[in-house]
Amino acid sequence: MDFGAVLRETQGGRDLPPPPAFAEPAADLAERARRALYEVADPEFPISIVDLGLVRGVEGDEEAGAVTVHLTFTATACPCMDFIQWDVRERLLQLDEVGKVEIVTEWDPPWTTAAISARGRKLLRSVGVVT
Repeated sequence: MDFGAVLRETQGGRDLPPPPAFAEPAADLAERARRALYEVADPEFPISIVDLGLVRGVEGDEEAGAVTVHLTFTATACPCMDFIQWDVRERLLQLDEVGKVEIVTEWDPPWTTAAISARGRKLLRSVGVVT
């Protein structure tokens, strides 16, 4: 499946809001990777998977050029799981220092709307979604 084509179609011309402005440069590979994930959109809403609360953690091994991302999804039967994982991998492999991406899916605790960031709630409200 051409997930790139799916991404272009699902975004429907909507632009993902820019990542938050960070006061300090990223301290390490894990933080650079986490910040890059603000550019990975949820396929249904124009917000990032970080703001949606799907990213549970990011680990970076600078020496190995490897990143591990701990993800959850809104439901165990989420039809977008493969797509989101593909998009995470694609985005992180664009970082010069990353050559390997591992994704660990975590279901415990289950995702709830409480995981949505304050920024994510504001962005969702701006497109008419009440959280």
